Formats: sequence, structure tokens, C-alpha cells
Amino acid sequence: MKGRGHDVAALVLRATLGPMLFAHGWNKVAGPGGLKGTTGWFEALGLKPAEVHARMAAGTEMAAGVGIVLVAANPLPAAAAVGLMTVAARTDHRGKGFFVFKGGWEYVGVVGGAAVALAALGNGRYSLDGLLRRQRAGARPALLAAGLGTASAAALLAVCYRPAKQSDETETDQ
Repeated sequence: MKGRGHDVAALVLRATLGPMLFAHGWNKVAGPGGLKGTTGWFEALGLKPAEVHARMAAGTEMAAGVGIVLVAANPLPAAAAVGLMTVAARTDHRGKGFFVFKGGWEYVGVVGGAAVALAALGNGRYSLDGLLRRQRAGARPALLAAGLGTASAAALLAVCYRPAKQSDETETDQ
């Protein structure tokens, strides 16, 4: 049987990751630019239709955040977080290096990794799943979170990601 340290670690990870995801989703809707600003940002990134993706990203972040905090249906909220971070890495952070202060993938990598770690760790006794005695932990939930999240992101990107073509700087006007 896993000890209290395991349960506390799961609780701390959930209490950190879940509210942060929820806050990011809420900011997409009610932040300074609101949903209109998020839609414009997604349009610039090449996600089509941008308004649908702005709403979908905000809703998914908030739902994943709540799911992680309450710990219902592990590893599905973790898979949602992985999917969100995969799309962000591909559309907004790609080619910008590692460090987030330079626009790099550091943040999305840590959040995605933490979500997979939480799926592997399981929710612990201090959770809704713990109360209902539905503990899922180990390699299978971690692989499911990573695989489902990445596959969902890949499908979304294949169907909806249409970034603007970069002009070739070697061409000259004639």
C-alpha cells in the first residue's frame, strides 16, 4: 500500500496543476483581451476556425483544471492537459528555443510532463477517485494520458492548423 507521502505528493501536484490550468482557461475568456483577443491570437497562429478553437481551448483548460483538482476520471484530465500543451508547443512555441521568456517550449513541456506524472502517480486518497476507491496509477494511465493527449493534438492540428505561409526572403520583386 502506498504511504501518506504518496497521497500528499499527489494532492500537492493536483493543487498546483489544476488551478493553474483553470486560470489559463479563464483568462482566455475573461482576461484583458477576453474571448475576442484569444480568437485574434488563435487566428494569427493559424488555427481555423479561430473562434471555435478559442472557446475549445478555454473550455478544455478549465475542465481539465477542475478534473485534476477534484480528481475524477484519471487519466482523462491529464490527457487533456497533454493535448493542450502539445498544440501550444506546435503552434505558439515552435522554433523559439527552450526558455519560456524567449517564447520557448519550457512551460508547456513542464505542464505536459507534470500531467503525465500525475497520471502515473494516481490521485491518491485525498481525491474523489480515492473516496470512490477508483485508483488508477502506474504506467498504463501515464501512457494513456501521453498517448491520448498527443494523438488528439495531432488530429486537431492535421485538420485545423493552417499557418500563414512564410514568404521566401530570397525572392525579389520583378
